[in-house]
Amino acid sequence: MGNILEVRDVVKQYGDYRALNSVSLEVPKGSIYGLLGPNGAGKTTLIRIINQITMPDSGKVFLDGEPLQPEHVHYIGYLPEERGLYKTMKVGEQCLYLAQLKGLSKQEAQAQLKYWFEKFGIQDWWNKKIQELSKGMAQKIQFVVTVLHKPKLLILDEPFSGFDPVNANLIKDEIIELNKQGTSVIFSTHRMESVEEMCDHIALIHKSNKLIEGKLSQVKQQYRTNTFQIGILTQNVEGLMYQLTQRFTVGQTNFKSLNDDLKLEVNLGDKNSNELLSILTGFGQVTHFVEKIPSVNDIFIQAVSK
Repeated sequence: MGNILEVRDVVKQYGDYRALNSVSLEVPKGSIYGLLGPNGAGKTTLIRIINQITMPDSGKVFLDGEPLQPEHVHYIGYLPEERGLYKTMKVGEQCLYLAQLKGLSKQEAQAQLKYWFEKFGIQDWWNKKIQELSKGMAQKIQFVVTVLHKPKLLILDEPFSGFDPVNANLIKDEIIELNKQGTSVIFSTHRMESVEEMCDHIALIHKSNKLIEGKLSQVKQQYRTNTFQIGILTQNVEGLMYQLTQRFTVGQTNFKSLNDDLKLEVNLGDKNSNELLSILTGFGQVTHFVEKIPSVNDIFIQAVSK
């Protein structure tokens, strides 16, 4: 299918500070792509370049195979973390204005807004001013104007900021539905549980450099440590622990299981899991035997701590 977005060797300098240092990314078409990094890593600078708010000092950006051009703004939807709405304008008036900036005719904008306002049950907000809305209400309006022109690429910066759990789930479901309909999504957040749930590809930027990029499942495989969580019902804890500690690195853990069993976390190093299982079965009933696959949060912390 190819890539919806390619960033090639992009550099951005602000005085003596290099915000992006030859960063390259490939966002596959149809993906939900997690753009991760600590505060100040360079994520916002990259997003601003993709949206042509600022320009790179060097490097190139391609949208759907074409060098990024001003008219490509009509194919991109951008939801910033900070609200960018005019507080004294009425909601409906502002939505129509922003929709037309994205290339929709007034008639098309009205039809799309009717659809989204009815879908979210917010028809009675039309004549309210933005300053009358809560942060979550204003963010919902901003989400609508971000997606109503049906962008090819949707860029979301902390999209759940300001939402209660019910509305966060509502927005999450809409993002997933848009993705199913063919919209590619770049998802920038510090909520690692959302990345686990929604993203199929990730990139991690730290101190202006890209550290990680790839399919999430493959990145997790790269960060495996050959560690297993085990549970065992045994009458000979001392003997078992002696055998295990002679061969492996053993620590206790707090994972949950259904039985009142001994719970351990065992790092096998370069040894085979069959050797561990053979020892365990000689000492009792194995109730839990699962490889510990690193979470996105684990990978994030390990990568930025190097």
